Amino acid sequence: MYSLELRRKAREMYAGGATIAETARAHGLPCPTVRDWCRKVFATDDPTHPWGASCFRCDDPAGFPADPVSYAYLLGLYLGDGDISAVRDTPRLRISCTAAYTDLLVECAQAMRAVLPNRTGRVTRGGCTVVQSHSRHWPCLFPQHGRGRKHERPIVLAHWQRDILTAHPKPFLRGLIHSDGWRGVNHTTVKGKRYEYVRYQFANESADILALCGWALDLVGAEWRYSRYNVVSVAKKHSVALLETFIGPKTLGPQSRPSNPSPDSAPFSAFPLRTSAFAVRIAPRVSRLRGMTARPCTPPGRPSTVSRRRRK
Repeated sequence: MYSLELRRKAREMYAGGATIAETARAHGLPCPTVRDWCRKVFATDDPTHPWGASCFRCDDPAGFPADPVSYAYLLGLYLGDGDISAVRDTPRLRISCTAAYTDLLVECAQAMRAVLPNRTGRVTRGGCTVVQSHSRHWPCLFPQHGRGRKHERPIVLAHWQRDILTAHPKPFLRGLIHSDGWRGVNHTTVKGKRYEYVRYQFANESADILALCGWALDLVGAEWRYSRYNVVSVAKKHSVALLETFIGPKTLGPQSRPSNPSPDSAPFSAFPLRTSAFAVRIAPRVSRLRGMTARPCTPPGRPSTVSRRRRK
């Protein structure tokens, strides 16, 4: 995307008497682009319009986002389950979410619009819903973008990103847990007595992203450890209570809650709520299998092989 200063210079040259073709050649621009600039009015022409400051990194390399809390949350979502790909030479930011958690879909779209005021859309496939937005500025805002998978390349924060997360580590952790995290009830038995406690886990194959999660947990004062090589776990009582203040359990949307829940069933908050699309695809299949009745192995009216043997 071209800068507003280049657009202003092209308009001034056109207003001075130059043609569209002459202005385009002078600035090395396509003629259709210059024609649109000189004959149309854009929302970014008004500095008071919310779309005026399209990209804080392009407008001022030393600048910071107008809403750093939303940026920190969106960065956590991107590092967990996000990617940037090109569609017709236009970068597209995609965040994969579980379709059942409609509140998280709304929060993700709001964070996208707060960071970069463009339209957002949704694409649902199976149990996974992708929240996406198109803009040429997404690679500027997420310099971790690159070829290949995240765990196959280094993930390093820019200095301005580290400053933002140092000031706002809580929304960053909230984004990580909402994307690749898990909050559930763990069960253990000690000396014949059964104990239950809530814990948080963040799973990712990238060692750099796991280290960023641990660094943010240290900033908020939460104790953590590696329960596996790719899982960061928070299980201490005071640390879990701290995370509960700004993360808490994920809530299902009104369309995902059962209309007549069984009285003997556990509440939804007691179940481990994963954001994995694989679990969401498998769970309905298991429910259908449990509700299926046994089908006859032979057509009606025809005795089975075992029945014929018994008759002989």
